[in-house]
Amino acid sequence: MRSVRVPVAALVLLALAAATPPVAAEPVERGVTIAQLKYRGGGDWYANPTALPNLIAAVRTRTDIEAAPAPATVSPESDELFLYPIIYMTGHGRVVFGDDEVERLRRYFERGGFLWADDNYGMDASFRSEIAKVLPGDPMVELPFDHAIYHSFYDFPNGLPKIHEHDGGPPRGYGIFHEGRLVAFYSANTDIGDGMEDPEVHHDPPEKHEAALRMGVNVLVYALSH
Repeated sequence: MRSVRVPVAALVLLALAAATPPVAAEPVERGVTIAQLKYRGGGDWYANPTALPNLIAAVRTRTDIEAAPAPATVSPESDELFLYPIIYMTGHGRVVFGDDEVERLRRYFERGGFLWADDNYGMDASFRSEIAKVLPGDPMVELPFDHAIYHSFYDFPNGLPKIHEHDGGPPRGYGIFHEGRLVAFYSANTDIGDGMEDPEVHHDPPEKHEAALRMGVNVLVYALSH
């Protein structure tokens, strides 16, 4: 098992909820909990329901990261947002962040949070527009293949693996940096989430499923170690 050092800062994010205490919050399970973002706008934020559980299982068995066995669900306006060092979002449709949600997401990033957005084909335009409201001074940039997110646990010398065709052409991995730290990773034109789902859902070949899981492990390892 490859050793992964998770800095205390990543886990201390849980304590940030003290500044905005959750109302009737459920107990947080032992270890790092990954949350899926429930956003407004009409997009199917709940897409790929088996993807995160499969990714978490891979992280728990392949790395020494203590991850809670089940993902959580969180909305941008919820005080519980600050309980989770990593949030994941996906979907095929429109994404909308209200003014209060924009402010809370900005605060989440400023306090050490990390977002992985994975386009399930259809959320690209609205996601780009809405995330620009959250961090207007921090442009989205394409990450080079030598960026650490592609090498944090498994090596992806050519960047993101291509899972589904979508618009054709190569997959694209983008990042948003705030004060020098990568706070958001956006995977487009590939659909890692589909690949991480149970194999019988999309009937992807085993090598695609494995490549998607490996890339997902890389994202989580990077987010928890930087």
